[in-house]
Amino acid sequence: MPKSVPDLPGLEPASLPFSKVVEANGFVFLAGQIGDAPGSNGPVPGGIEPETRAMLDNVGRLLKVVGLDYRDVVKCTVYLVDMDDFAAMNAIYREYFPSEPPARATVAVSRLAVGARIEIEVMAAR
Repeated sequence: MPKSVPDLPGLEPASLPFSKVVEANGFVFLAGQIGDAPGSNGPVPGGIEPETRAMLDNVGRLLKVVGLDYRDVVKCTVYLVDMDDFAAMNAIYREYFPSEPPARATVAVSRLAVGARIEIEVMAAR
């Protein structure tokens, strides 16, 4: 299956030069998601826990739009500004992936867009 960018209700185009969702060969790739509230331009307040939860809720919304769920996620890459947040992030992450979690890498970075503390890339399979 060639690359396609779905045009579905609930999947508004990004304001920046990237697609929020791309499908190819039975895989669904989600653009990096941060812990922002829908329609906002920056992370939710309160630190790493609410930011992680909002980030994973954003992932869930995108998955749902394309007919998938957290169970379909096969690979994630998590970007953290502060590795001291690793344990707190993991505690929330386990709630969203309680069994058979996807493969994952976690990487420390110096900065993320709009002051986010955390971002995630997700690949799911149909």
